[in-house]
Amino acid sequence: MTTTTLSLEDVLTRYEPVLGLEVHVELGTRTKMFCGCPTTFGAEPNTQVCPVCLGLPGSLPVANRAAVEATIRIGLALNCQIATWCRFARKNYFYPDMPKNYQISQYDEPLCFDGWLDVEVEPGRTVRVGIERVHLEEDTGKTQHIGGATGRIHGATESLVDYNRAGIPLVEIVTKPITGTGALAPAVARAYVTTLRDVIRALGVSDVRMEQGSLRCDVNTSLHPVGATEWGTRTETKNVNSLRSVERAVRSEILRQAAVLDAGGQVIQETRHFHENTGETSPGRSKETATDYRYFPEPDLVPLAPDPAWVEKLRAELPEMPAVRRRRLAAAWKLSDADMQAIVNAGALDLIEATVAAGAAPEAARKWWLGELSRVANEQGVELSELPVTPTHVAELQTLVDSGRLNDRLARVVLEGVLAGEGTPEQVMAARGLEVVSDLGALEAAVDEAIAANADAAEKVRGGKVAAAGVLVGAVMKATRGQADAKKVRELILRKLGVEG
Repeated sequence: MTTTTLSLEDVLTRYEPVLGLEVHVELGTRTKMFCGCPTTFGAEPNTQVCPVCLGLPGSLPVANRAAVEATIRIGLALNCQIATWCRFARKNYFYPDMPKNYQISQYDEPLCFDGWLDVEVEPGRTVRVGIERVHLEEDTGKTQHIGGATGRIHGATESLVDYNRAGIPLVEIVTKPITGTGALAPAVARAYVTTLRDVIRALGVSDVRMEQGSLRCDVNTSLHPVGATEWGTRTETKNVNSLRSVERAVRSEILRQAAVLDAGGQVIQETRHFHENTGETSPGRSKETATDYRYFPEPDLVPLAPDPAWVEKLRAELPEMPAVRRRRLAAAWKLSDADMQAIVNAGALDLIEATVAAGAAPEAARKWWLGELSRVANEQGVELSELPVTPTHVAELQTLVDSGRLNDRLARVVLEGVLAGEGTPEQVMAARGLEVVSDLGALEAAVDEAIAANADAAEKVRGGKVAAAGVLVGAVMKATRGQADAKKVRELILRKLGVEG
């Protein structure tokens, strides 16, 4: 039986999934974890290296205080206990992008441990995900395989290594086993990584850009028969780099493992690669256990013993958490859960809040960012925050509408000018001559011309068919190039024709 013939619902009547998620977060520190090399993303390969991060003989590491502080802040935000004493360890393994042939990490003494994070999977359904540990380590370099069709080592003719990333502070956040989620397992995995990303972004310790690798997720999945007391063999899908892919990877592994078990086979403990084009996974390497890494205490670094007073100071300085903030803003803006979720999904919450702070009403701010601006962003394939328009611009544009100087149609034209870099809304309106015609004499003249040119429509209005006034309003709007206030034009037409509207 293949995975294509199975449905998730059918599989989960017979098997129960257990998930474990390991999220790696590159911290946004100015320098690397154990040396003073810069961490700028996108620099020329191998230009941000030194003897320490290259592991040259005689070099000695020194821990980055800012990275330790950022890790403690993450631990506190995830309701973890903070160790009063811990230390680094050497994790020994050979891989070309690991210049020292070992990684400085933490093993049995993590900096943060035993926490939790509440995750809203769907409106009214929250799952508490336990956090096993939050520990600090250094990142590896980046290997690029050349000449193959897939970008992987198989079939490549050569491999290039960039060590700029080697030594960047990396926080690993490991969940406790996630059980009892049933058919919601893929959605829980996605919701957890989404919520975690929002928390870390709120802390300001990382840009958590999955497309750039500053947040990566390893997805552990296993299945066991319903009612069994012993869990199944797990696989680890490595370096999944989008929220959608996290969900798809869980679904794919559940279906694949079910097919293996249904056929009487055994699931192999191994790492697996996720393929974006097919949504399926393929084997990587057999999964090592902790003893394979031959952990031992790092001899070149002193233990960490965070001062409890310092930890409490960091706790007091934590920002408002995303879930709390969303509830506060939803209440203030009178939004439903679905409305707030639409804002969050669009990546518009910060922008709308800033627009409201700049003077726009919440409903108007939401209309612009989720309407016209979302359309433009989708057409250009960029995030809303990448558009060349600011919350201040949007608030100014709405002020021009509220004051009657622009109508909605003209406002959209003005917005096009702002997006094209022609200036602020006020400047674009003035330069293009788009302001609503407010001269009463000019409007009355245009109305008189429209009535004279559309005598049949005017007679219908006089006879009580008020809807016929739309023809006259259209004529005036055409004559004024859309720069008249349609409501005011309609009032003038009805008054001149002696009809009450």
